[in-house]
Amino acid sequence: MAVLVWLLIPVAGGVVAGIWSAWATRRGNSGGRNVRDSVGVRGYEAFRAAMERAPADG
Repeated sequence: MAVLVWLLIPVAGGVVAGIWSAWATRRGNSGGRNVRDSVGVRGYEAFRAAMERAPADG
């Protein structure tokens, strides 16, 4: 019986890892990675535009 318990531990770990992997790689438009990336890109573009407008210290 103890052998079955020790075999159950890695099996349970594999199941948990599979569920986590499916959850981590899911796609969607409701607050997913794509939304955060587009917000970051827009912020970076605004930063670049501001730096191009800034007067250069000479």
